[in-house]
Amino acid sequence: MSYTSRTLALTTILAGVGFAAAAQEVNVVSWGGSYEVSQVEAYNRPFTEATGIKVNMIAADDPASPLKTQIEARNVTGDVFDLAMSDAIRLCDEGALVEFDLADMPDGADGTPATEDFVEGSVSDCAIGNIVWGTVISFDTTKFADAAPQTAADFFDTENFPGKRGLPKSAKRTLYLALIADGADAADVYDLLATEEGVDRAFAKLDQIKNDVVWWEAGAQPVQLLADGEVVMTTVYNGRIFDAMVGEGKPFEVIWDGQYLEINSFVIPNDAPNMDAALEYVKFATGTEPLAGQARYISYGPVRVSSAPLVGLYQDDETEMAPHMPSAPENMKTAVMDNPEFWADHDAELSERFNSWLAGS
Repeated sequence: MSYTSRTLALTTILAGVGFAAAAQEVNVVSWGGSYEVSQVEAYNRPFTEATGIKVNMIAADDPASPLKTQIEARNVTGDVFDLAMSDAIRLCDEGALVEFDLADMPDGADGTPATEDFVEGSVSDCAIGNIVWGTVISFDTTKFADAAPQTAADFFDTENFPGKRGLPKSAKRTLYLALIADGADAADVYDLLATEEGVDRAFAKLDQIKNDVVWWEAGAQPVQLLADGEVVMTTVYNGRIFDAMVGEGKPFEVIWDGQYLEINSFVIPNDAPNMDAALEYVKFATGTEPLAGQARYISYGPVRVSSAPLVGLYQDDETEMAPHMPSAPENMKTAVMDNPEFWADHDAELSERFNSWLAGS
């Protein structure tokens, strides 16, 4: 079935629900950049065609921040927020989000009930997953003519692979990498970070490159750091670097060793101004076809099992997307999966120590 035909089918389904869409709109807060483009093409345009509801996209470096601000100010203007699962769980526990019944979500295109179609960890009480994505290492191939780096350990090896490194100002997205580079197994990372000895080990590894690090905070920054030659290697969101490599032809490569896998999800705040439209948007966007369609524009893996067979070519109609997916089996051998429960318990203390370490105390 063609994408247009699938959209028409979804149109029929939504029309059958009897949803009144006249003059309605929905405000979606997401992450901007090439990720936003993929959502506009795969979710928003087909959704508007199917329902008549206008979608307003609002970009944020991390949508959890404006959501928290709006909730605290009791002035919620966004309807749907794209959040890391850990943030979704935390805000749900605080009673700030609408709870979903997975049985109300549409079945997969192959008939699989929604309750059986989402990958493990991609659904919680107040969140419906959309993508699996990775923080990976990337390097500028023009800077390593003799031998190219291949592992997380090479990222920390400034003697054999000299040059500045890019890292995010985040305990969550740096400590795991330090442990992997120091020889820890991916399966042991959280057990190690739950101990004082394990945390000390991670910071000792980070000490080795601290003076060579350029710190980044927003998703677009590491790609720009590579492009400008300010760093020769950096951690980066895999979709951002794919867009630079394949979409723009930049001379970058990805190291999948020690990638950090996360799941993003859609949430709706309790006081969303366009609640009905928000619910219809989440149902539509997390359907089989839209999730598979997003992979045509960015290398993030869909969270529905029924979407995987529909993942095909990049928008250049040449590049097979499957090998670029962070969830591809060969890319997951040493991957560390995000653990929202761990971070709910340990984020404050580890972030405090990380910030103190950054400040040099």
